[in-house]
Amino acid sequence: MAIPHPHLSAKSLRWISDQYFGMNGTFVETLGAPPTPLEFSRLAHVSRPVIIKGASSSTGADWTNEYLTQAMGQQRVSVSVTPNGRADSITRGSDGKLYFTEPCTEQITMSELLGSLNDEANQEVMYLQSQNGNLYTNDFFTTGTSSTEFEPLRKNVPSEVSWCSRAFGRPPDAVNLWIGNHKSHTSIHSDPYENIYTVVRGAKHFLLLPPTEGWCVQEHLHPHATYERSPEDGRLSLAPSNESVPPVRWASVTDPHLPDSLPDGAHPIEVTLHAGDTLYLPVGWWHHVRQSHGVTIALNWWYDAEMAGGSWTWLSLLRGIEDEVATEEDDVNTTAA
Repeated sequence: MAIPHPHLSAKSLRWISDQYFGMNGTFVETLGAPPTPLEFSRLAHVSRPVIIKGASSSTGADWTNEYLTQAMGQQRVSVSVTPNGRADSITRGSDGKLYFTEPCTEQITMSELLGSLNDEANQEVMYLQSQNGNLYTNDFFTTGTSSTEFEPLRKNVPSEVSWCSRAFGRPPDAVNLWIGNHKSHTSIHSDPYENIYTVVRGAKHFLLLPPTEGWCVQEHLHPHATYERSPEDGRLSLAPSNESVPPVRWASVTDPHLPDSLPDGAHPIEVTLHAGDTLYLPVGWWHHVRQSHGVTIALNWWYDAEMAGGSWTWLSLLRGIEDEVATEEDDVNTTAA
């Protein structure tokens, strides 16, 4: 018989986060050059974010609008479309309920995407965030072959980060391309991956919280919804999913970078990555991401988390707040549909 997930009291969670903060503070180390595999192995063991300079072989010259348009031609790619730039985020519907809302996904050309991102008058927000290996999938590393939407751009992107792969003893599980502008925000969340994240154009603004401060983001169970385009007028609206779609556990704090959005006791770390900068983001770290004005382009390599040993168990325990269904009173600052 399975043992129910334990419920940690608010007092216990605050004690753990205070102890962690007392030992570590908010310092983020910056390396002037890529580490050796041994050096990176030591950094990963500590499991703290690290900024790394000069780790990317890609340059801004590889990612101009002209180059991207020419390389991709008429190839259609999957983009997320929302009315507010909040894909995979908590949104308040017209019925007053809070929903975990996924974007509308549409197929357009690279030229159309870049044109939309440069058009300040555009009322809809597009973001290339297809994830799950839109450059290199897991099949590429297991079978040596795979086909993706962005194959023409692979020559600019190595399939793995050598010092990271050697330290972890395995290739990445997925390699992704991200293209957006300042209108898109990535809601605060944590991933079951070790993340190597490189900006190649523009800038990304990260707000980070350690796994010990997961209680600050107010996770709840939220019913699922998707943005859908009306066949009558073509406008996007939030469409709740039917009851067969299970609720999604997600953070209710939508704008943690704004003053007073996080509770007392949170110790957010703010990091900005410019073109050429790389962030090592350890598994389990909470992150909220904003982008600079103009087109911002980034790459990331996701490495599977190590399940052996005790680290994953502790990460799971720290997220062990009892699942509760969100109420209309939760997070009154959420965006209306």
